[in-house]
Amino acid sequence: MENNKENDEKNQSQNPQFETIPIEEIPPNIEESAVEGSQSPQLEQIPSPIGLENEAAVSYPEGKLKYLLFFGFIIIFFIFLFLIFRFFFSGKKSNSSITLTYWGLWEEEQVFKPLIEDYKKQNPYVVINYQKMSPENYREKLIARSKNGQGPDIFRFHNTWLPEIKEVASPLPSSIMSNQEFEKTFYKIHQKDLKVGNYYYGLPLEIDGLVLVYNNNLFKKAGIANEPVTWEDIAMIVPRLTVKDRNGQLITSGIAIGTASNLEHFSDIFGLLLLQNGGKLAELDQPEAVGALEAFRKFAEKPDNFWDESMPNSITAFIQEKVAMILVPSWQVLVIKAANPEIDLRVTQVPFVPGGKPISIANYWVEGVNKYSPHQLEGWKFLRFLVEKDNLTKLYEIQSKIRLFGEPYSRVDLAPLLSQNPYLAAVIKQADNFVSLPLVARTVDNGLNDGIISYIGNAINATISGVSYGEALRTAKQGIDQILNQYNL
Repeated sequence: MENNKENDEKNQSQNPQFETIPIEEIPPNIEESAVEGSQSPQLEQIPSPIGLENEAAVSYPEGKLKYLLFFGFIIIFFIFLFLIFRFFFSGKKSNSSITLTYWGLWEEEQVFKPLIEDYKKQNPYVVINYQKMSPENYREKLIARSKNGQGPDIFRFHNTWLPEIKEVASPLPSSIMSNQEFEKTFYKIHQKDLKVGNYYYGLPLEIDGLVLVYNNNLFKKAGIANEPVTWEDIAMIVPRLTVKDRNGQLITSGIAIGTASNLEHFSDIFGLLLLQNGGKLAELDQPEAVGALEAFRKFAEKPDNFWDESMPNSITAFIQEKVAMILVPSWQVLVIKAANPEIDLRVTQVPFVPGGKPISIANYWVEGVNKYSPHQLEGWKFLRFLVEKDNLTKLYEIQSKIRLFGEPYSRVDLAPLLSQNPYLAAVIKQADNFVSLPLVARTVDNGLNDGIISYIGNAINATISGVSYGEALRTAKQGIDQILNQYNL
């Protein structure tokens, strides 16, 4: 230890002495940059010449320090700019809102309100105003107001309306739902009705169409135990279900079919027979169409008339238990049961021609997004939310709390939930057999459907007055062709 000490003292005596610059003498500009967090170079301890204790001679690389300070300032500037940018846009998203106007039909606001609230929890910046619209002039208002910038962002339309509203309908973005997913999720009729070119133009919340509704009590009184399946079955049981007085006036009808003035959905029923007989709406002058009109009218022609114009409106007659069978979309069951809760009715598939393919007429509603909307993507996001399995089942549950049943599910994977439903099982069973024709009653479109229905009604009434089936249809064809050409069909 002593030897080390002596060596140290010896070395110190042989080497020059250096003095460290005091902290207080560090130039102010260097100290400030260090405080701000820049990467300033470390100060070197510069040896001072012996004897110059009052002069602190400092030497450092001046050019290098300037570059480091410059780049440090640039880095700090961009970090500061990034923080401002992030704060501004994150704040804008959370504090501003997007308002979507949703025009609905038939459903009250209370039906969609819980789902809208659920969506808002996930998307707090989106406000959705649901408005139940009147069906009167609805389609015309939709088009006119959309063009004026006062239309809805989201709207409901009928499955036959796309040719009429194509000027306001926007395509479904693939980022929301691809074509492959759409086709996997929904029924074939949805795919056929809603696709134009390579794009789909709506998301359906339901599926529906013609079904056969019959009075089970009247069936029992007539000794009929089995549901009719074919038109041959119908022809066999209708006489047993029909009751007339001594003057041949109908008291109870076996089935409501054959007229236009007092028959709800007469155009749908004629369209059903037309398709089942191999006919086409654009070819009403062909034998298949004539045969369909003859099959339609024979149930109301004397002397074996099982239905005629002396009877009340067909829905009213069924409510009053004056007719045993009617062909209607499933939603008419709600009307009937609301008016006569005690009636024992059953729902089954529409009859088909023996040896033919089962076919029924589709009749459902779809949700679309307005191409004039400034928030199209947000509109599609909400509709995508509605068609998710959990949300469709929730919608159905809400509807079922305020009425007998909800809208039949549009999703194929939800079909098992309704396969045993006494009112909707028939809809699901024939879902793959639905075909669309633009002659559906009560869409109130004042255009494609209503125009064609008017010509078909005139043809039916003409045959009641004695005009032949062929002549009546040829006259109807002239007007219907003009309508089809108007909408490029």
